[in-house]
Amino acid sequence: MSILIEELKKEHSEILTALSEVKELGILSKEGQDKLMSLEVSLLAHLGIEDDQLYPTLKKEAEHNSSIKDTLDLFAMDMENVSKTVIEFFEKYSDGFSDMDIKELSDDFENLLTALTKRIRNEEESLYEEYETLDRSEMP
Repeated sequence: MSILIEELKKEHSEILTALSEVKELGILSKEGQDKLMSLEVSLLAHLGIEDDQLYPTLKKEAEHNSSIKDTLDLFAMDMENVSKTVIEFFEKYSDGFSDMDIKELSDDFENLLTALTKRIRNEEESLYEEYETLDRSEMP
């Protein structure tokens, strides 16, 4: 496994663990909310690494590999939805959680959790596998 994919999978594990801890602590608890808001930085850093190191290599390969192009096209559409869900969540709750509708907050968190879990699973099962099959001499 490449160093990049190893690092991205490690970060996925850390993100999923943090989300699980938030769920255990409860999104309505101060501890759960603090944990969740601290996760925003990790998520943005992770997305930055993918944007800087993973996607450019795959996009270059997609120029002459239709299978990778098709995979990237699917992920691009999905990523817009996931990014929108993540950004909207953190923008909505950037000033804290007071005076929030409890059901709305719980629903928003469940949507965030579902979107991120699905995206991580899909990346690891499909996109990362595509990256791993590329000629090692072309990888950064």
